[in-house]
Amino acid sequence: MRGQARITESNVQDMLREVRMALLEADVALPVVRDFIARVKEKALGQEVTGSLNPGQALVGIVHRELAATMGDSGQHAPGQRPESELNLATQPPAVILMAGLQGSGKTTTSAKLARHLIEKRKKKVLTVSADVYRPAAIEQLKTVTKQAGAEWFPSAADQKPRDIALAALDHARRHYFDVLIVDTAGRLGIDEALMDEISELHAALNPIETLFVVDAMQGQDAINVARAFKDALPLTGVVLTKLDGDSRGGAALSVRQVTGAPIKFAGTSEKIDGLEVFDAERHAGRVLGMGDIVALVEEVQKGVDMQAAQQLAEKVKSGGGFDLNDFLSQISQMKKMGGLAGLMDKLPSQLTAKAAGADMGRAEKDVRRMEGMINSMTALERRKPELIKASRKRRIAAGAGVQVQEVNRMLNQFEQMQGMMKKMKGGGLMKMMKRMGGGGFPGMPR
Repeated sequence: MRGQARITESNVQDMLREVRMALLEADVALPVVRDFIARVKEKALGQEVTGSLNPGQALVGIVHRELAATMGDSGQHAPGQRPESELNLATQPPAVILMAGLQGSGKTTTSAKLARHLIEKRKKKVLTVSADVYRPAAIEQLKTVTKQAGAEWFPSAADQKPRDIALAALDHARRHYFDVLIVDTAGRLGIDEALMDEISELHAALNPIETLFVVDAMQGQDAINVARAFKDALPLTGVVLTKLDGDSRGGAALSVRQVTGAPIKFAGTSEKIDGLEVFDAERHAGRVLGMGDIVALVEEVQKGVDMQAAQQLAEKVKSGGGFDLNDFLSQISQMKKMGGLAGLMDKLPSQLTAKAAGADMGRAEKDVRRMEGMINSMTALERRKPELIKASRKRRIAAGAGVQVQEVNRMLNQFEQMQGMMKKMKGGGLMKMMKRMGGGGFPGMPR
């Protein structure tokens, strides 16, 4: 698709076939994939390709934006209004949050993680209660994890009725001025009528402000049937996706969002009590496609790189003008504009960053800052003609930058490597260098 100025019916077909395969591999349900592909095709056809992007990159951008919009906040809220992905607690306290989902989806631990989130991020006084009378271990488990979360737990027993437990907890929360009551409910290994009747009755008795459907990201295709059953039984207000630290690419998020119509509010990212994050649709879209946040990288490059300066540098190197320390400094500052080394690495696909997985990014960033300091300690002539920098000049530069002479030597070596690389590339500049980053060919990158 390179070299074509717009996305057309003929050139879009192959790309969308790849996107379809990526979504199916990520366990997105087939009807959801079909619907999604049709929407992307409609938005993509005939779109002009801007700036330095080729049609392939432009289509990836459309796919990514549509994926993020499908899974995340619809964005249809007025400025200053609460985004739909945020928990709604705007009610007479206590705000009741009802947790629903199958057994094994992580409801109980998610209840405690949510309590921790509300205590730390929203400064709320939180009470939890278990209405799971079929699994006495569930009541004890909630007691343990609630204590770890720093919230309070309301006792319940297996011989009580779930509705009675919930109403007693609500009464206690009111009398003791709790801001939030989190009600953990019973799950089953499969969907059955008794479970749905019970949770519907609980919902009617409690009138919760939030009814959260907890679903395991590893469930894949089956998540769509479970989501449909819970949606039919309850007015769901949000989804919590658990076990996102597993092997799954989390395609269940797309299926569940589409079926329930409820926003994904949180993602469980580890078993630790603080392993719950506010769901980030942008980041998750890259994960589902298995391509890192490459779109953000494309946008960062457009925003942070001075294309004119890059072009001038390319022309200069091509015409034999050489690559001097001024150019080196300019490349470093361009990289800083794009969020530094760590910021760039985060956005690259996993296959590229695997090589740099062992690298100490903190140290690399520090090295980059030191290089900047050393170049800033040089005279204009030294920057233009690095070959003039001998022993006495090195001592002066080191003293000016507050570093050892060895570090000036190391920086000059790295500059020479970069100079050699630039000659080989004949001025390909930053874009080609970024492709090489995974191989450790970037300034300041630990070898």
